[in-house]
Amino acid sequence: MSASAEQIRDQQRSTWDEFSAGWRKWDAELLGWHAPFGDAVIREAGLRPDSAVLDVAAGTGEPGLTAAGLVPRGSVALLDISAGMLGVAAEKAAARGLANVHTAVGDAAALPFDDGSFDAVLCRFGFMFFPRMTAAAGEMARVARPGARVSAAVWGRAAENPWASLILGTIARHTELPVPPSGTPGLFRCAAQGFMTRIFRDAGLVDVSERKVSTDLVKASPELYWEFMSDIATTVAVGLARADIESRELIRSEVFQLLGRYKHDGAIRLRSTATIVAGTRV
Repeated sequence: MSASAEQIRDQQRSTWDEFSAGWRKWDAELLGWHAPFGDAVIREAGLRPDSAVLDVAAGTGEPGLTAAGLVPRGSVALLDISAGMLGVAAEKAAARGLANVHTAVGDAAALPFDDGSFDAVLCRFGFMFFPRMTAAAGEMARVARPGARVSAAVWGRAAENPWASLILGTIARHTELPVPPSGTPGLFRCAAQGFMTRIFRDAGLVDVSERKVSTDLVKASPELYWEFMSDIATTVAVGLARADIESRELIRSEVFQLLGRYKHDGAIRLRSTATIVAGTRV
């Protein structure tokens, strides 16, 4: 791994450890919001009751914990770079009585598993942040058994995701953030049509398909949206931290004003769109 990739990975580990408390706090809301994306990734996996499943970049446990309930005679490994996030996942697995789940701290580009160990490999909202996406896809293909499915979800274009682009665009207008180099990990890095298909095919996967899934992030008030995003979105927190007090107040005021456009039936509803990609290990 290059020094720059290693530095990015270490910074991500520190950041996600820090944000694990926010993800624990908003767990129920995150489960409901992300469920359509996780369900789509699982559907592509073709699980059997005895499947051995790997969830890469599992964070606080989804979609791996949902998959665990579908493989009562199988097993689920949850892998993430953040021990803090996996600690939350382990707590949730214990609370649900899921004895077929274990966690592993590790790097997606160097998976600590033998070749052909899993009947399905899942990855929901991880690829955008991998310093080495091609290596990660190759590793997922390596640990999958012949005939196994590898499936993933990545965020679509910014215009399809006002849940994030609304606040991130506002932050950008009021702060002088450095322009990241092309290919730098980020929320919409994998959004281009066909991008993930190429990544999967280059990893040697076949029968690769892409489709879109959309849902809404629903919040009762601008205040709750602001609190939620500040607690769970690392890019938002980093952007706000670089703004002075006056700029933060301007950002908050403008965000609240913009949210008025998305109020329907007494709640704020922000579109959220992901690309679901899947392929088969030869």
